[in-house]
Amino acid sequence: QVQLVESGGGLVQAGGSLRLSCAASGGSLYAMGWFRQAPGKEREFVAALNWSGSSTYYADSVKGRFTISRDIAKNTVFLQMNSLKPEDTAIYYCAAGRTPGRAADAYLYWGQGTQVTVSS
Repeated sequence: QVQLVESGGGLVQAGGSLRLSCAASGGSLYAMGWFRQAPGKEREFVAALNWSGSSTYYADSVKGRFTISRDIAKNTVFLQMNSLKPEDTAIYYCAAGRTPGRAADAYLYWGQGTQVTVSS
């Protein structure tokens, strides 16, 4: 059983930056993804990678602004978020699965989420 714990969320002004962390424990990791969900919205894909780091994937809405990375030794995946916009406001979830897909159902394990709020 894999446990994922997100951290690093908070309140930031538009144009600012945040780095989210996802610490994993309890099993081997093959792929990691970040999703987000705003109030009244469906959960949407943000970014993903395979654990080896050979492939990364991004939603069009965050390309050029967000970067996904990982620290293998620490079993941690990061989401560096730059040039934040109010529309980035959401709860951000870390997920783990067998393949780095864009669909939420590709992931078997989920963290509880961390709130990101971007003010105008």
